[in-house]
Amino acid sequence: MLRLVLALLALLAAGQAQAHPAPFSYLDVRYDPERGIVGTLTVHDFDIAHDLELTDPAQLQDPHLLIHMMDDIGPMLAKRFVLAADGRPLDLAWEYAEPLAGQNAVRLWFRATGPPGGKLTYSGEMFHYDPQHQTFVNIYDGGKLVDQWIVGTGGGTRTYYRGNTAGAVQVLKTFVPAGAHHIWIGPDHLLFLLGLLLFGGTWRKLVGIVTAFTIGHSVTLTLAALDIWSPPSWLVEPMIALTIIVVGADNLMRGEGKDLRIWLAGTFGLIHGFGFAAVLREFGLPQAALGWSLFGFNLGVELGQLALVIPLALALGWLWRHRPRNARQLATAGSVVVVAAGVYWFVQRTFLMGGT
Repeated sequence: MLRLVLALLALLAAGQAQAHPAPFSYLDVRYDPERGIVGTLTVHDFDIAHDLELTDPAQLQDPHLLIHMMDDIGPMLAKRFVLAADGRPLDLAWEYAEPLAGQNAVRLWFRATGPPGGKLTYSGEMFHYDPQHQTFVNIYDGGKLVDQWIVGTGGGTRTYYRGNTAGAVQVLKTFVPAGAHHIWIGPDHLLFLLGLLLFGGTWRKLVGIVTAFTIGHSVTLTLAALDIWSPPSWLVEPMIALTIIVVGADNLMRGEGKDLRIWLAGTFGLIHGFGFAAVLREFGLPQAALGWSLFGFNLGVELGQLALVIPLALALGWLWRHRPRNARQLATAGSVVVVAAGVYWFVQRTFLMGGT
């Protein structure tokens, strides 16, 4: 698909004036087993001449002059983008330059100093003064093309995780905190758990509730993240609100009847999993470490849950043992709050979000 896009762009560029070639640059980054990270940067001579204030871009097609000017061109371009391994910016050593006469371009060869690590990030804008300029980034690992990015103005940061041990470690460092962060900034998920725990119970019962919720959301999170099945957010978000209403209503209506909380946790966990998947997709799943990213995000969600469940269960357990009347009053009032919040979110997500 990227090759097709490049071909179409090249056809469009052919119609432009020769004095201003198509605003593209090309960055190829390779993991070399002996030298670490190496690569090439190809840019149009027009852009380099503009920045070096050269009146004639054709001067850069002279190999001898080009090599002589490498000390100016390399550092100038190195300021435009950043390659980082495991979060540490890499220094680029420019080794060679060659003119590409048929393309009105220049190709520069570089080597990045420093350990390659397990995660590579790219950020920057090659020619920020040209809003039409795009940089095509290709990542090669093990001799294969493993990732491709098209970066334009305001393109942000792009990340590649290697499919090795170092890459798995970096994936976990990224996705475990992301999962924990999401559970803590998602009041709907927290309120759902709160509603399930308000009426306390034995540790076996509480562990069963949390485990059922974990199994439920893990199944649908995986299905959605792998693009096997993913309902639209306009359906998922109101459904999450409905699960909160049902849990609160069950607390208020069941009295001394059968405790259905484990079943509610497992069943409704399936719906919440689709909500988690929407967040996970924003990170962009690394194909080389897909399993680790799913595991890491799920682990982060569980750690975030436990940070709530453990102290809450301890406090409610003490209250139900020593002040059962107060515990019931608290559980009833809390359930009313849970239902009210669920109704508010349902109305908001159904009628006030424009169906998006």
